[in-house]
Amino acid sequence: MIVVRVPFLWVSGMALFPFVLVRTKRPDAVLLHHERIHLRQQLELGIVPFYVWYLAEYLIRRWQYGDHYTAYRNISFEREAFENECDLTYWKTRQWYGFWKYRTRRL
Repeated sequence: MIVVRVPFLWVSGMALFPFVLVRTKRPDAVLLHHERIHLRQQLELGIVPFYVWYLAEYLIRRWQYGDHYTAYRNISFEREAFENECDLTYWKTRQWYGFWKYRTRRL
């Protein structure tokens, strides 16, 4: 994982394989772990397919729930990352395509 500081970033962190872009000089371990989970997801699917799926699922969830925040939190990739971001060893034991089981569950 290569962490790059981007002070004008509109979010706290963003994974773009193999980089994690962060807004602050010293991002906390939970944020880095959350983004590490996204790096694994991108490795599994490939960068372009990951972002196509991410955007498609966001648009479906946005239509489904009607607001940005609920849609974002219910993207399967985000559900997996949020649910496991505090378990700093999750990425070591995570099974391939671990996000798959988060497709239909709602937070």
